[in-house]
Amino acid sequence: MTRTLHLTITTPSTVLVDRTDISAVRAEDASGGFGILPGHTELLTVLPASVVRWRAADGVARFCAVRSGVLTVSRGRTVAIACRQGVIGDDLAELEAQVQAMRADETDADRRARGEQVQLHARVVRQMMRYLHPGELPEPTSPEPVQRDSGEAGS
Repeated sequence: MTRTLHLTITTPSTVLVDRTDISAVRAEDASGGFGILPGHTELLTVLPASVVRWRAADGVARFCAVRSGVLTVSRGRTVAIACRQGVIGDDLAELEAQVQAMRADETDADRRARGEQVQLHARVVRQMMRYLHPGELPEPTSPEPVQRDSGEAGS
């Protein structure tokens, strides 16, 4: 029986963790929290948005906040987590602050995208109305009208 685990945590775009000196992993699924030690039985489970913890053979604890994912244990020594998004940290308080900042940034980006989508939708509807009912609606004004001097020639 091996005395360590090989832990990998991946997102669609990067490998967050790839270590072979892990003594224990702790995660949580819909049924609650659970631990994984070397020699663990085969396992496949879905992880909600949560924090995965692991301890290296030297005793140092690390953390990864995952945004849902799938965890597998195979051959009693390989733990693989595939998640949509993850943030690695050494300190839970710092990790929480990083995750909150990421969520705030995502919320702002979503809000801006929704605003742009509404503006685009409104422009499309106005353009369709002008096409379907020509002459009934005023022509659109550009955001920055072009200024021309009527007294100058050659422009």
